[in-house]
Amino acid sequence: MPFTYRQNRSTDHATALTLHTALSHLDKKNTYVRMLFVDYSSAFNTIVPSRLDIKFRDLGLNSSQCSWILNFLTDRYDNTIVGLISNNNEEAYREKVSFLTHWCQENNLSFNVNKTKELIADFRKQE
Repeated sequence: MPFTYRQNRSTDHATALTLHTALSHLDKKNTYVRMLFVDYSSAFNTIVPSRLDIKFRDLGLNSSQCSWILNFLTDRYDNTIVGLISNNNEEAYREKVSFLTHWCQENNLSFNVNKTKELIADFRKQE
């Protein structure tokens, strides 16, 4: 979402934009929406700090900047994947989920399967 860590923006703004996008998509013929709301298991407790520190330094940040960012990001990570499906083609949505899964594996994160949920909005008439 474009509202992450932005001043005067909140999850309400992100929710409103997501709902507007989804409802606008559902107005079209032969469409549905899939949303995956991801919750991570102890997100920043599972990240290897030395790995993240190296990544930040590769970006040119100094040690005090790295420390500040690590502190700021603690307990603030979440993710939502929205798939606007047309003509039963879920390929782009599945690619996004696959990319996130691989990214999590590479960065020592795991999904909290008890809190991660998928919502499917499908108002197509059954033939």
